[in-house]
Amino acid sequence: MIRTQITLEPEIKRRARQRASDLGVSFAEYVRRLLVRDLGSSPSARHPAMIFDLGASDGSDIAKDKDAMLAEAFASARRNSALATYRS
Repeated sequence: MIRTQITLEPEIKRRARQRASDLGVSFAEYVRRLLVRDLGSSPSARHPAMIFDLGASDGSDIAKDKDAMLAEAFASARRNSALATYRS
């Protein structure tokens, strides 16, 4: 992405910030969405940040338990691999 500076009247900026807040996005993301919509095309390569904040976690914290979850997944894969080898 390229950083761009724009000048806005204070009331327009206040209203735009409020609208962005109502939508749950940053002011910059709000402006990007408006530009993409007005230009009639979406970028060919999606930015990875677009997948964040798509849903509610309802209090879960995957990051807190990621090491244990990964260890469990790897152990399960090893067990399944060992069973497949044993059965053949």
